[in-house]
Amino acid sequence: MISVKALYHSYTKDESYAVKNVSFDIQKGEIFGFLGPSGAGKSTTQKILIGLISLQKGQVAIDGMDIKKTNRALFDKIGVSFERANVYKKLTGVENLKFFSEMFGVPTENPLKLLKMVGLEDAANKKAGDYSKGMLQRLVFARSMISNPKIWFLDEPTSGLDPNTTSIIKGIIKERQEQGTTIFLTTHNMHIAEVLCDRVAFITNGEISAIDSPRNLKLKYGEKLASIEYIENAILKKAYLSLTDEGHKKKLNDIISSCKVETMHTQEATLEEIFIKITGKELK
Repeated sequence: MISVKALYHSYTKDESYAVKNVSFDIQKGEIFGFLGPSGAGKSTTQKILIGLISLQKGQVAIDGMDIKKTNRALFDKIGVSFERANVYKKLTGVENLKFFSEMFGVPTENPLKLLKMVGLEDAANKKAGDYSKGMLQRLVFARSMISNPKIWFLDEPTSGLDPNTTSIIKGIIKERQEQGTTIFLTTHNMHIAEVLCDRVAFITNGEISAIDSPRNLKLKYGEKLASIEYIENAILKKAYLSLTDEGHKKKLNDIISSCKVETMHTQEATLEEIFIKITGKELK
């Protein structure tokens, strides 16, 4: 559904690249996470894919169409939720959605239905300029669904949202995937990516360092540990032991056989820990 080959982009039009030799393919119905810290090249790549930045070097095709030869038919298939709330502040929530719906050449969703989905039905007739930051984020997210897109670009869709609203947004994303929507998700929130994404790409300094499913990345680079609390000589002790190290496995067996075990849990590395291990960079 999306194919990117050897993508480069320089804002200074020299060899100082914001995106360098980026390549990936996204299948129909896949949620593909593009993960990295601020300034890594995530938004630059997305802007090229949706036509906000001209393609300088490389090849990009969306739904089989070369983005150098785009037409209205392609943009009718695309929905975009930006991190920054670019809406008309003097219009109400429902007026914003009705206005943007007129830009598409395909049947559009009912604005009130979309506002209800994101919990804004009571603010439908309130001016967007009076919305809170979280409400604006939800309005932008609702607007991105107005054309019922086949390909959905989401840039930090849960940024600044409370846990309950975040859960609602995640549910909507999964539901749209089940309906066949292809989703390109840019974020630095590894928890969101781990929950939602079929595959992820790690990007830092404009370059991709790994592409795989969260599960495969954790199996390949993570270390499985056992956290155990036990009583030895009337003293409560705690240990973290590797489940792959032979010495640690022997110690774990000795504890189980000779001590009173209070609690024991297995745990694995988080996607964020894997990201740091592979890239050497922290997420900020």
